[in-house]
Amino acid sequence: MSEITPEVEVAAIVHGMRPLVVAVVGATGNVGAVMLEVLEERGIPIRELRAFASSRSAGTTVRAGAHEAVVEDLETADDLSGIDVALFSAGAERSIAHAKRFVDAGAIVIDNSSAFRMDDDVPLVVPEVNPEALDDIPRGIIANPNCSTIQLMVALRPIHDVYGLERVSVVTMQSTSGTGKAAMEELEHQSRVVVGVAAEPPTVYPHEIAFNVIPQCDSFADDDFTKEELKLVNESRKILGLPNLRLVATCTRVPVFIGHSEAVHLELARSADPASVRELLKSAPGVRLVDDPANNEYPLARDCAGLDDVLVGRVRTDPSVPDRHGIALFVVADNLRKGAATNTVQILEELAATGRWR
Repeated sequence: MSEITPEVEVAAIVHGMRPLVVAVVGATGNVGAVMLEVLEERGIPIRELRAFASSRSAGTTVRAGAHEAVVEDLETADDLSGIDVALFSAGAERSIAHAKRFVDAGAIVIDNSSAFRMDDDVPLVVPEVNPEALDDIPRGIIANPNCSTIQLMVALRPIHDVYGLERVSVVTMQSTSGTGKAAMEELEHQSRVVVGVAAEPPTVYPHEIAFNVIPQCDSFADDDFTKEELKLVNESRKILGLPNLRLVATCTRVPVFIGHSEAVHLELARSADPASVRELLKSAPGVRLVDDPANNEYPLARDCAGLDDVLVGRVRTDPSVPDRHGIALFVVADNLRKGAATNTVQILEELAATGRWR
């Protein structure tokens, strides 16, 4: 065990928890690297840091503030004792194969993959939206929602609480970082060549992503919706506790490195005016209202990178819904931070608030 420094002792007091042994699984990936940054930024009191990844990364080192860890091979690591919480971002297959190993060794697992999200006995949590779901963790596993779902829920919860959601239609414009490092590299490579004359055919996406919009995220299901679209629908219903919510999604991939955008149209149970909705959003946890169209101020993907807030703007009446029951808005967030790493660490913080590690 690492020595507990005065800084860690102070952080423990601030967070109301004892210093923790924290494991990051998938520590060398896009999201894992940001998890390490967020752990440092939010001052989580770490007694010891452990890091796990594939054999390709084993032996390298990663850091979270003053804490350094040598990356262990997830497949062969056999001593998982003493870990308090394991933050997983290594893909669904590895989560299915290894999460229970960490739980059996005594850890709480917060998983960023799709492996457990729709399991009835696994809470699916956005701390600003449904922290009460953490009251019962029967399997020792907590699921982090899909990135596009998280930002949508942060924006919609305050509206639903006052006006009631009847129907939601959303078009997402998702960045390449949501697919991984190889996708970002492919976008960079294609952007360096003349439009439409890429030196090599695309390998990550089915079409060139540079200077293009691809109306497909993930693979297609039997009903011609993609898995990403089905995740957004099903996860939103679970998080809001609205199993019959009418929600339709079209998910697209756009030539952006970081930041997912969403065009959202709502049908509400009660009439609403844009000014009142803006006032709600101004005070909503996790939301930053950016809505001054007269001065060309609205949420932009390039402005959200590095932020933990969900940016919301373009709030206006949807005239296609009768009796002023329609509202349209635009939602943007950093998919690596609030859409993944930050939400995971916030779940950890919410767990601490319940007294689990006192």
